[in-house]
Amino acid sequence: MRFIKAASLCVLAASLLATACSKSSTPPAAGEDISGAGSTFFYPIASKWADTYKKTTGSGLNYQSIGSGGGIKQIKAKTVTFGASDKPLSLDELNEAGLIQFPAVIGGVIPVVNLEGITPGQLALDGKTLASIFVGDIKKWDDAAIKALNPDAKLPAIDIAIVHRSDGSGTTFLFTDYLSKVDENWKSKVGANSAVEWPAGIGAKGNEGVAGVVKQTAGSIGYVEYAYAKQNAMSHVRMSNKAGKVVEPGIESFQSAAASADWANAPGMSVVLTNAEGDASWPITGAVFVLVHKQPEKPANLASALKFFDWTFTNGAAEAKALDYVPMPEAVIALVKQSWKDNIKDAAGQPLYR
Repeated sequence: MRFIKAASLCVLAASLLATACSKSSTPPAAGEDISGAGSTFFYPIASKWADTYKKTTGSGLNYQSIGSGGGIKQIKAKTVTFGASDKPLSLDELNEAGLIQFPAVIGGVIPVVNLEGITPGQLALDGKTLASIFVGDIKKWDDAAIKALNPDAKLPAIDIAIVHRSDGSGTTFLFTDYLSKVDENWKSKVGANSAVEWPAGIGAKGNEGVAGVVKQTAGSIGYVEYAYAKQNAMSHVRMSNKAGKVVEPGIESFQSAAASADWANAPGMSVVLTNAEGDASWPITGAVFVLVHKQPEKPANLASALKFFDWTFTNGAAEAKALDYVPMPEAVIALVKQSWKDNIKDAAGQPLYR
């Protein structure tokens, strides 16, 4: 396969609540940067892949972890080479913006708590109880509904402090989509979207921000991508899934949820994996979607980005699994690469990926 040659690029340096690109002493040639922005769900594995890719190939990646909503805005405005979103766009929206999307990796959204005496995985919740907490109907940790699911836990008689995303977020979309599927009250009052009118709680920016606020706030509950829960040693919650089984989050339960996905027949590869079938399935699972223009203004940049994602599909599975993401199956990778060949062209109509 041949790609348009790309220059070396800068690697993202991220802080807790914001990200910025570190500047190389020799800047890359104008018009050849690979730049991406969006999903904070994607950031842990994107950062790891970028570091390894830089060491392996000499080329890097500038990825801004600003939330899925920001990534969608930036790719539509053509200020980045690719956007990343945990909320897939509809086929109509893709066509209107001249975009295609493809899944890069699969992961899970995890409720996390800060409760004295509660260890990781000790607390179990079901969808309706989780929805009742976040809608503000359940206000205390020793509420009867929570105690019924956790008869042996020593639940404190303190107020629940709800922490949610303040920015446009694919993680929020997955979380609220799941709650809308399992609770009619949530569906009618709040609904599913990347940004919603939260009935209760305080907002924080990015998965990083939610993790930070939960860690600092006694009695709190929030939701983050699983890598953030692991990296911050947070107390995660086990969940009752569609089959009525209480499951732990992790690569096995994410894989189980992903097994039912029909990528080949989904318009625009738009697949949502929440509340999936299967005894072992984690109920709040989703894919990260990469968004690129079909006919980019800077073909060399996008060719370099496709080269990077091609490399991640071939070489990035072990690193994805180490962070409890699920690599895309070979059959899905074949669909993605065929989509690149069929849809992404230069100004002369020639495919950028061959």
